[in-house]
Amino acid sequence: MPSLSRLPIFALLLTVAAMLNGCQQQPEPPTAPDAAPAATDSDASARENESAAARPAQMAANFDPARLDIYAPFKLQADLSHLSLRQQQLLVKLIEASRIMDQLFWAQAWGDRDALLTDIDDAGLRRFADINYGPWDRLDGDRPFLRDVGAKPPGARFYPADMSKQEFEDWDQPGKTGLYSLVRRDERGALSLLPYHTVWADELARAADCLRDAAELADNQAFANYLRMRAEAILSDDYLASDMAWMEMKDNPIELVYGPIETYEDQLFGYRAAYEAYVLIKDLDWSERLARFADYLPELQRGLPVADVYKQESPGSDADLGAYDVIYYAGHSNAGSKTIAINLPNDERVQLQKGTRRLQLKNAMRAKFDQILLPIADQLIAADQREHVTFDAFFANTMFHEVAHGLGIKNTINNNGSVREALREHASWLEEGKADVLGLYMIEQLRQRDEISDGELMDNYVTFLASIFRSVRFGSSSAHGQANLVRFNFFREQGAFSRDADSGLYRIDPQRFAAASENLSRLILTIQGDGDHPTATALLKDQGSIPADLKQDLQRLAARDIAVDIVFEQGIETAGLTEAAARLSTAEH
Repeated sequence: MPSLSRLPIFALLLTVAAMLNGCQQQPEPPTAPDAAPAATDSDASARENESAAARPAQMAANFDPARLDIYAPFKLQADLSHLSLRQQQLLVKLIEASRIMDQLFWAQAWGDRDALLTDIDDAGLRRFADINYGPWDRLDGDRPFLRDVGAKPPGARFYPADMSKQEFEDWDQPGKTGLYSLVRRDERGALSLLPYHTVWADELARAADCLRDAAELADNQAFANYLRMRAEAILSDDYLASDMAWMEMKDNPIELVYGPIETYEDQLFGYRAAYEAYVLIKDLDWSERLARFADYLPELQRGLPVADVYKQESPGSDADLGAYDVIYYAGHSNAGSKTIAINLPNDERVQLQKGTRRLQLKNAMRAKFDQILLPIADQLIAADQREHVTFDAFFANTMFHEVAHGLGIKNTINNNGSVREALREHASWLEEGKADVLGLYMIEQLRQRDEISDGELMDNYVTFLASIFRSVRFGSSSAHGQANLVRFNFFREQGAFSRDADSGLYRIDPQRFAAASENLSRLILTIQGDGDHPTATALLKDQGSIPADLKQDLQRLAARDIAVDIVFEQGIETAGLTEAAARLSTAEH
């Protein structure tokens, strides 16, 4: 029999297509029960969206067609030469499993993906809907870009269309703030909870089969054990044991982040988690160089610029830093703006006992730096400070942002429960804002200890400012966008930077920049520790809007055709796994 590497590529692709009829493919797109497509908190908007879904989709009259090109394409690839055939086949299985997470996120965010995309005749508009996982522009405040589509429901499809916030808050139901359930109405019209693992039992059973198949291919036994535990977790919505096991893994060359994780999609309360996945290849050399920074977490926690009562929690001792190349994004992580670093688990119990793992996604990070951040700096940063915009500083700022999620406080100091529960819809953007400024605090402290010697602190400051311009373009509906708008306005009030009115260029004042970072850190940590929802609301209202001159500057970037974010070309073929997939299919059949 000839080697598969010598078969025509068409034959290989047919073999791969046949293989995908296994654990990945589903007979029908998953849906969320009793949730009308694109339903909102008003009955009128719900009926409008439901009616629109039945008609051929056309571009909204007030939508700028230029926005169809705001995403720069990037091929998700990595060096696989050091991986064995068996390891490459493991990657194939993980991609298959991840595709199910993608389908489930569509069900949470919009509904029937195929029905929506089939109704859109224009290829560019159809691609834009696919990127946004629905008919709302995620990087423009979730504005609808299809005609006759109403406003995006703040709670996505996690809650009934006609449920008010007050009705939910008055509902006496244990577990109503849980991460892994839908809120629906029963036959009497009363609110009820439906666990994810029962709503999507068939899809999750297939996903679990994929993970178990992948475990059989894993040479690293800790990783194989994690995959089996994660398979059980998605079938029960009990993730604690698998999160603990994930924290124990240090030397596995292949990595998977998998399941319902982040709560950003629930903009109504910030309670419900959305499905997502990442398939990653670890850079062992880079990771070894980063690992030592985790040892400083307890000391840095004690030195936070806030009263002692807000820093009495101690970060877990098993915190881990690693650098990775990502070859597949799915679900929430792939919607709109793309994540370039990960800090998990989110479970406060795991964080306090073991800490978190921080995964830096090198290839995706490099793409954003080259295609977006450098062009932004050329347009908005003063010429004599542009040399301070460096990839090393961008990598460090991003990495320590993730590390800083482990600092601060997870539970309020006044018995108001966890910070997430107390701050509700404000929890996500405040946590992102905290991580940004505490990340700078960590860099300052580690530079003073000579633990960071590359470049200079000014590099981190100027790159940080350029990154604010990058992130505010994500829009006010994004937790990251909200956090960056608040920080931009707060820092400007504190004199951390200035803008030349004639040139529109920005300049850092390093001393005031450091002071503003410390002051905002103190404010956010205090709001979190107190669970102070009213102050969080006021801060976002006062500082969370785009000032007129910044809006003009962002328009300059758009006029220069500088991408807002990236979109991935990804999959088995793009990753260079076609032959591995074909050999796996042959072995299985």
